[in-house]
Amino acid sequence: MGYATFWRRLSPRQLNVGIQALSLVCIFFEGYDQGVMGGVNSSPRYVTEVGIGEPDGTVTDTTHQGGIVSIYYLGCIFGCFGGGWLADRLGRINGLLAGSLLALVGGALQAAAQSSDFMLVARVVTGVGTGALTGIAPVLVSETSTADHRGAFLGYVFIANCRCWTFDDTAPEYILIDYVEDLGISVAYWLSFGLAFINNGYSDIRWRFLLAFQCVPALILLLFIKMLPDSPRFLASVGRYDEAQQVLNKIRCHKCSQSEIDLEYKEIISTVQEGKPSSPLQFAKILIGKGGNPGSNLGRRAWLCIWLQIMGSWTGITAVTAYSPVLLGQAGYSELTQNGLAGGLNTIGILGTLISTQIVDRIGRRKCLMLGSLVLFVVELVAGSVYEASLHQPEKASQFAPAAVAMLFLFNLGYAATWGTVAFLIPTEIFPSDLRAQGNGFGITGWAIGVGMTTLVNPIMFASIGSRSYFLLAGLNLLWVPTIFLFYPETRNRSLESIDYLFSTSSPFYWDMERAFQSCMDGKVEKHIDEQAVKVARQDEAQQEFHETIQQRV
Repeated sequence: MGYATFWRRLSPRQLNVGIQALSLVCIFFEGYDQGVMGGVNSSPRYVTEVGIGEPDGTVTDTTHQGGIVSIYYLGCIFGCFGGGWLADRLGRINGLLAGSLLALVGGALQAAAQSSDFMLVARVVTGVGTGALTGIAPVLVSETSTADHRGAFLGYVFIANCRCWTFDDTAPEYILIDYVEDLGISVAYWLSFGLAFINNGYSDIRWRFLLAFQCVPALILLLFIKMLPDSPRFLASVGRYDEAQQVLNKIRCHKCSQSEIDLEYKEIISTVQEGKPSSPLQFAKILIGKGGNPGSNLGRRAWLCIWLQIMGSWTGITAVTAYSPVLLGQAGYSELTQNGLAGGLNTIGILGTLISTQIVDRIGRRKCLMLGSLVLFVVELVAGSVYEASLHQPEKASQFAPAAVAMLFLFNLGYAATWGTVAFLIPTEIFPSDLRAQGNGFGITGWAIGVGMTTLVNPIMFASIGSRSYFLLAGLNLLWVPTIFLFYPETRNRSLESIDYLFSTSSPFYWDMERAFQSCMDGKVEKHIDEQAVKVARQDEAQQEFHETIQQRV
């Protein structure tokens, strides 16, 4: 039995854990690469190497610095669509293989950077690889998970900024994923914290090791990803029906009855037969509403994904993550304490994701997002008030400091439990199988646009209005509540195939989508009843003919 069929030797539970483990490595890479530049930018040797500041580490060209950080997200946009198209045509596993190769090359180039131009190219290459990994891994997880646990399962994988899990007997696979996503960010922060003590921070190791370390997860993926089977939904979409059924049986037989597996397989087959092959320019057609089958409303789905991620970025998470040391400095803490607390801020997300695993499949995606926005609104309102008070009464800054820190921790906790999970979950659920990987690219694009935009705007905003930025962000969070209520559908406990029914109406409003879904489901039930009635009638006719034949012979 060969390398590519190693999965056949595994038990169903081992195979599920293997899929989650390598998906986890993909998200670890994304999380680490997202958090690593904070430590790199604080290294004086890096600042002089790329020519953005003074030998003491003081950055004098913040625009150049922001450009080096932000160009990575441009690469992510190309990577998510290119990788998504590859995954829809050649398979999820082959797409991840290509993404991991680019990620490895990009990480090595960053670690070897000799100039600003060198670093810019390396960041783009890494971004392309990251976009592919982040766009495809959640799709693989979505397509191999059951509907009743998909939220918790996927929530861990998609959180591009958040957090963790525990071990749960009902869903041992997903518990690992988000932990690693936030673990990637946390590892980057704590490595940076430790390396800062080498030569008092004036060492090339401080930043080169940080960048080289990201090659480890990319290498693990290159070595082991081909040992996994492809998604049964992809296999069915390219006509490999026997393989699709084998993989589906393997990943479901320890949780589901054979009749449930057969029903899911039939649903997959009926859906993929209606699909069309995607093209490299499919994303452009979708954006202007011309992609997919008539009445599928793929354009609306794409824009929902894009704006969901942009809204998520404007909850204030990038400001808290990137500028927490500055904010803690304003609260009166020393540099060492600032860095330690900043690492703690990124670790608290583990608890937030644990909360998410308990609520995302119970109360649903919509309620998670709206509740999260309300929590973040209150936290940012209090945080802004505390910082304003400390500025107007500097002699009492030390008294306000604990409250300021508490608000930062509560913000990360609230974000991880809601937006950090669901914003990455919905884009993997609402596209048909033949476009799911490429469709998820719209979510990653929104994430890249949102994070890239806020990365550039945050320093300008904080320089202009200071801690009053929190009041602006609080207002935006309040605005997101009616936006989610009006336009975003509920996907909880619905199969990936049935979610298409939500978009069978041209209306963008939630209540109309629910009516369309119910109408389609009722029609499906009636069709099933009619088919059963026809089947019974045929059986009765056959039985009657049999009796008549017997009587004639007698």
